[in-house]
Amino acid sequence: MSFAFAIGLVAALGLHAQAATVTFSTDPFAGTTALTDPGRQIVGNELFIPTFDLDNDVFAFNSAVFNVGPTLNFVTDIAANLPTGGANVIVLQTTDNDNDTGTAFGAGNAANLIAAQVTTPGAGFFIYQNSILGLRRLVYSTDLDDPTADLKILARLLAPTGADSIATLPLFTAANFDLVTADATIPEPTTFALLGLGLMVGSLRRKARS
Repeated sequence: MSFAFAIGLVAALGLHAQAATVTFSTDPFAGTTALTDPGRQIVGNELFIPTFDLDNDVFAFNSAVFNVGPTLNFVTDIAANLPTGGANVIVLQTTDNDNDTGTAFGAGNAANLIAAQVTTPGAGFFIYQNSILGLRRLVYSTDLDDPTADLKILARLLAPTGADSIATLPLFTAANFDLVTADATIPEPTTFALLGLGLMVGSLRRKARS
């Protein structure tokens, strides 16, 4: 059972799960040539997340796998106001790179806007609004200050969409992001969802018996 299906089932049943931690702890470029071939590669195959509660939910990243740390430094702003260094988690409020809403705004465009501001080398993460999908996406960059750095799309947030999705960009906070160490035993996203689903099913069964 997939993470998306499990969380979707929770939503369909009208249940409210407790705060969720979506942990990424596997090599983002496994099975690709992104790190060996020249030029930028953008690797997709991201995790689909039906809901992400900004008041409670957290994205967690393995610090060793992603070469980030020892802390996460968060900022959310338009591209022109981003700091030149220090931030390794960016929620980009700019949603267009050329003042033409008819052209696509994707992960590469967002990464280029960030690289134009950031001058300190270092891996990091960013969230941006994809104009074609009308959705927010979570992206890992091997070097936020390099416009040729390889990118891995980690997650796609399926709701809300369009203008409502854009409106949430300033609402992200540092509390929505965390680091875990290599020896942490936090389950992968699918495992986490199945654990939650198991608890939910058990609760429904108990209610039915009563």
